[in-house]
Amino acid sequence: MTDDELIKHYKLHLDKECVGELYKRYTGFTYAVCVKYHKDSEKAREAALEIFEELLEKLLVHEIQNFKSWLHTVARNHCLLSFRAKKHEEQFIDNYKKYQNDFMEQDKVLYPDYIVKEENYQELEKCINQLKPEQRNCIELFYLQNKSYVETAQITGYTMKEVKTYLQNGKRNLKILMSEKNE
Repeated sequence: MTDDELIKHYKLHLDKECVGELYKRYTGFTYAVCVKYHKDSEKAREAALEIFEELLEKLLVHEIQNFKSWLHTVARNHCLLSFRAKKHEEQFIDNYKKYQNDFMEQDKVLYPDYIVKEENYQELEKCINQLKPEQRNCIELFYLQNKSYVETAQITGYTMKEVKTYLQNGKRNLKILMSEKNE
Protein backbone atom coordinates (compact mmCIF):
# COMPACT_ATOMS: atom_id res chain seq x y z
CA MET A 1 0.00 0.00 0.00
CA THR A 2 1.14 3.54 -0.65
CA ASP A 3 1.35 6.15 2.07
CA ASP A 4 -1.86 7.77 0.81
CA GLU A 5 -3.70 4.46 0.83
CA LEU A 6 -2.52 3.71 4.37
CA ILE A 7 -3.71 7.11 5.57
CA LYS A 8 -7.11 6.73 3.86
CA HIS A 9 -7.53 3.24 5.31
CA TYR A 10 -6.60 4.54 8.77
CA LYS A 11 -9.13 7.39 8.53
CA LEU A 12 -11.91 5.03 7.47
CA HIS A 13 -11.24 2.11 9.80
CA LEU A 14 -9.05 3.59 12.57
CA ASP A 15 -6.70 0.68 11.97
CA LYS A 16 -3.59 1.46 14.00
CA GLU A 17 -1.61 -1.06 11.97
CA CYS A 18 -1.63 1.49 9.15
CA VAL A 19 0.15 3.98 11.41
CA GLY A 20 2.42 1.13 12.46
CA GLU A 21 3.39 0.61 8.83
CA LEU A 22 4.07 4.36 8.45
CA TYR A 23 6.17 4.10 11.58
CA LYS A 24 8.23 1.30 10.06
CA ARG A 25 8.75 3.28 6.87
CA TYR A 26 9.53 6.65 8.39
CA THR A 27 10.89 6.14 11.89
CA GLY A 28 14.48 6.51 10.67
CA PHE A 29 13.58 9.64 8.73
CA THR A 30 11.76 11.16 11.72
CA TYR A 31 14.64 10.25 14.03
CA ALA A 32 17.10 11.95 11.66
CA VAL A 33 15.03 15.15 11.63
CA CYS A 34 14.86 15.10 15.43
CA VAL A 35 18.61 14.49 15.79
CA LYS A 36 19.22 17.54 13.59
CA TYR A 37 17.40 19.69 16.15
CA HIS A 38 18.09 17.96 19.46
CA LYS A 39 21.73 16.94 18.87
CA ASP A 40 21.13 14.14 21.39
CA SER A 41 20.21 10.66 20.23
CA GLU A 42 18.13 9.78 23.30
CA LYS A 43 16.07 12.98 23.12
CA ALA A 44 15.65 12.49 19.37
CA ARG A 45 14.45 8.92 19.91
CA GLU A 46 11.90 10.11 22.49
CA ALA A 47 10.75 12.91 20.19
CA ALA A 48 10.28 10.50 17.28
CA LEU A 49 8.12 8.23 19.44
CA GLU A 50 6.06 11.19 20.64
CA ILE A 51 5.55 12.34 17.06
CA PHE A 52 4.17 8.98 15.98
CA GLU A 53 1.87 8.90 19.00
CA GLU A 54 0.54 12.31 17.93
CA LEU A 55 0.03 11.04 14.38
CA LEU A 56 -2.86 8.88 15.57
CA GLU A 57 -4.88 12.08 16.06
CA LYS A 58 -3.25 14.35 13.49
CA LEU A 59 -3.83 11.96 10.60
CA LEU A 60 -7.55 12.13 11.29
CA VAL A 61 -7.64 15.92 11.21
CA HIS A 62 -5.27 16.96 8.43
CA GLU A 63 -5.54 16.53 4.69
CA ILE A 64 -2.12 15.33 3.64
CA GLN A 65 -0.86 15.64 0.06
CA ASN A 66 2.73 14.47 0.54
CA PHE A 67 3.18 12.46 3.73
CA LYS A 68 6.99 12.63 3.90
CA SER A 69 7.20 16.42 3.60
CA TRP A 70 4.24 16.82 5.97
CA LEU A 71 5.93 14.49 8.48
CA HIS A 72 9.13 16.54 8.21
CA THR A 73 7.17 19.68 9.08
CA VAL A 74 5.43 17.93 11.98
CA ALA A 75 8.78 16.66 13.32
CA ARG A 76 10.44 20.07 12.97
CA ASN A 77 7.54 21.83 14.70
CA HIS A 78 7.50 19.24 17.47
CA CYS A 79 11.21 19.82 18.16
CA LEU A 80 10.89 23.60 18.04
CA LEU A 81 7.90 23.52 20.38
CA SER A 82 9.79 21.33 22.81
CA PHE A 83 12.64 23.87 22.81
CA ARG A 84 10.16 26.67 23.45
CA ALA A 85 8.54 24.72 26.28
CA LYS A 86 11.95 23.94 27.77
CA LYS A 87 12.95 27.59 27.51
CA HIS A 88 9.76 28.67 29.31
CA GLU A 89 10.33 26.01 31.96
CA GLU A 90 13.92 27.19 32.49
CA GLN A 91 12.75 30.80 32.72
CA PHE A 92 10.10 29.82 35.25
CA ILE A 93 12.67 27.94 37.36
CA ASP A 94 15.13 30.83 37.14
CA ASN A 95 12.44 33.32 38.16
CA TYR A 96 11.29 31.02 40.95
CA LYS A 97 14.81 30.75 42.33
CA LYS A 98 15.39 34.48 41.89
CA TYR A 99 12.19 35.56 43.60
CA GLN A 100 11.43 32.74 46.03
CA ASN A 101 12.84 34.72 48.94
CA ASP A 102 10.30 37.45 48.23
CA PHE A 103 7.38 35.02 48.42
CA MET A 104 8.44 32.41 50.91
CA GLU A 105 9.34 32.68 54.54
CA GLN A 106 12.95 31.67 55.02
CA ASP A 107 13.65 32.12 58.70
CA LYS A 108 13.11 28.61 60.02
CA VAL A 109 13.31 29.74 63.64
CA LEU A 110 9.90 31.40 63.28
CA TYR A 111 8.08 28.23 62.28
CA PRO A 112 6.38 26.40 65.14
CA ASP A 113 6.55 23.05 63.36
CA TYR A 114 10.29 23.36 62.82
CA ILE A 115 12.14 21.10 65.23
CA VAL A 116 13.97 23.42 67.57
CA LYS A 117 16.24 22.51 70.43
CA GLU A 118 14.76 23.43 73.80
CA GLU A 119 17.42 26.03 74.50
CA ASN A 120 16.79 27.78 71.17
CA TYR A 121 13.08 27.76 71.87
CA GLN A 122 13.65 29.40 75.27
CA GLU A 123 15.90 32.02 73.66
CA LEU A 124 13.27 32.65 71.02
CA GLU A 125 10.62 33.05 73.70
CA LYS A 126 12.78 35.59 75.56
CA CYS A 127 13.39 37.53 72.35
CA ILE A 128 9.69 37.54 71.47
CA ASN A 129 8.96 39.01 74.91
CA GLN A 130 11.41 41.84 74.16
CA LEU A 131 9.45 42.94 71.09
CA LYS A 132 7.02 45.83 71.09
CA PRO A 133 3.54 44.63 72.12
CA GLU A 134 2.06 45.04 68.62
CA GLN A 135 4.86 43.03 67.02
CA ARG A 136 4.76 40.40 69.76
CA ASN A 137 0.97 39.93 69.42
CA CYS A 138 1.14 39.57 65.65
CA ILE A 139 4.14 37.19 65.76
CA GLU A 140 2.47 34.99 68.37
CA LEU A 141 -0.86 34.83 66.54
CA PHE A 142 0.53 34.40 63.04
CA TYR A 143 3.48 32.07 63.64
CA LEU A 144 2.83 30.34 66.93
CA GLN A 145 -0.96 29.97 66.68
CA ASN A 146 -1.03 29.61 62.87
CA LYS A 147 -3.59 32.37 62.37
CA SER A 148 -3.98 33.93 58.94
CA TYR A 149 -3.42 37.62 58.21
CA VAL A 150 -7.18 38.16 58.29
CA GLU A 151 -7.65 36.30 61.58
CA THR A 152 -4.72 38.16 63.14
CA ALA A 153 -6.23 41.48 62.03
CA GLN A 154 -9.64 40.52 63.42
CA ILE A 155 -8.25 39.39 66.79
CA THR A 156 -5.95 42.38 67.28
CA GLY A 157 -8.13 45.03 65.69
CA TYR A 158 -5.24 46.15 63.48
CA THR A 159 -5.68 46.74 59.78
CA MET A 160 -4.25 44.17 57.38
CA LYS A 161 -1.50 46.61 56.45
CA GLU A 162 -0.60 47.13 60.10
CA VAL A 163 -0.50 43.36 60.72
CA LYS A 164 1.89 42.85 57.80
CA THR A 165 4.06 45.74 58.96
CA TYR A 166 4.20 44.47 62.56
CA LEU A 167 5.05 40.98 61.34
CA GLN A 168 7.79 42.22 59.03
CA ASN A 169 9.32 44.49 61.67
CA GLY A 170 8.87 41.84 64.35
CA LYS A 171 10.69 39.24 62.25
CA ARG A 172 13.54 41.65 61.55
CA ASN A 173 13.81 42.57 65.24
CA LEU A 174 13.65 38.91 66.28
CA LYS A 175 16.44 38.07 63.88
CA ILE A 176 18.56 40.87 65.33
CA LEU A 177 17.81 39.81 68.91
CA MET A 178 18.52 36.13 68.18
CA SER A 179 21.81 36.93 66.46
CA GLU A 180 22.85 39.05 69.44
CA LYS A 181 22.06 36.14 71.78
CA ASN A 182 24.10 33.73 69.68
CA GLU A 183 27.20 35.90 69.57
